[in-house]
This record gives sequence, C-alpha cells and structure tokens, in this order.
Amino acid sequence: MATYNVHVTIENKPGISDPEGETILNDLVLKGTHKTVSKIKTAKMLKFTIKEKDKKTAESKIKEICDDLRIYNPMVSKVTIDVFDA
Repeated sequence: MATYNVHVTIENKPGISDPEGETILNDLVLKGTHKTVSKIKTAKMLKFTIKEKDKKTAESKIKEICDDLRIYNPMVSKVTIDVFDA
C-alpha cells in the first residue's frame, strides 16, 4: 500500500452568497489598497493522509468518509478532491 495526501476543498456553489469573502473584499476596498481585486471566494480545506492501494481508491475512500460524516452540504457546496503522492 502507498501513502497519499488528499486535499478536500469545500466551497460554495456558484450563485450561493459568500459573506466571508465579501467581507474580506470590502475591507480591502474600504482601506483603499489592492483596488485591482474584484472578487474573493473563501473555501475550507481538509488535508488527509491515507494508505491505500492506488490514487483512485484513496480518492473514493476519502469521498466516502466526507459523505458519511456530512462535513459539507451537497445542496450549497462544491467539493473538489485532489490526491497526491506522499
């Protein structure tokens, strides 16, 4: 078995408001710095280390864990899973 690092990124789907990102953007604009920035989106990232036989199995297992634990709301969240060799 190989060891993999798996990054799970959870962000709002397009069209869903992102108050945290809007607040950060507004702070930049109000302070008058970095006026070229027009949008900021926030996301949550979970980093797993897992031992599995291959990358596909590692990705599948982490997806199963995330679904079982209900760590995101599939109605409003977009989830991206990236698998890397450890």
